[in-house]
Amino acid sequence: MAIIPTPEDVVAGQKGYNPATLKFYDLTVYGFTCPVLWKVPRRELLRLYNRNISSEHLDIGVGSGFLLSKCTMPSADQRITLLDMNPHCLTHVKRRLSQYKVSTVQGNVLEPFPLPKRSHGSAALNLMLHCVPGDFAHKGVAFDHAAACVRPGGKVFGSTVLSQGVPVTKAARAAMNRLNASKDFNNRHDSLQDLRRELSARFSDFTLTVHGCTALFEATVEE
Repeated sequence: MAIIPTPEDVVAGQKGYNPATLKFYDLTVYGFTCPVLWKVPRRELLRLYNRNISSEHLDIGVGSGFLLSKCTMPSADQRITLLDMNPHCLTHVKRRLSQYKVSTVQGNVLEPFPLPKRSHGSAALNLMLHCVPGDFAHKGVAFDHAAACVRPGGKVFGSTVLSQGVPVTKAARAAMNRLNASKDFNNRHDSLQDLRRELSARFSDFTLTVHGCTALFEATVEE
């Protein structure tokens, strides 16, 4: 049975991101939690972007925009669309990427995006699915909404922290328990098997790579 979130669940995790906390996002997430707790090196996340980002890219659940600011853009005329529920994140990342052509959209990954179909060459859901309420039977719809905005042959890629079916250290488990209790995370039921099931239901060409308790996924959008 799918775990269905309430509307309150959907917005609960957004309250923590504001101009003050975003100043420490890079250091906290990419300097500590990813390499130390989730055991995914920053370089692997950067390589994920470098392999898949296109000249017309959609970034979903944008955080601080760290990887977008560090990756190698494929075009001198780079276009980036940022989609997030949190206006503070959108403002922060747009300012950070001011050298590119950036547009922002407020949206919920559990609902169809207010964007034209097949308007982008790539879409990323990086380090955000573990924040989305519900289990993968429910939150997997985010893949549909992302893929709808990507042209055939383009990529849907990203990463997520899992709690089942992957190595989870004691420190990582304790951190996950705290984050789930505060509703900053919603990944108590997220497993590698369920993630693979949701990807295989939508994409015939995809890869999954595990680093610690973090799964990196890369999928090709078909006709």
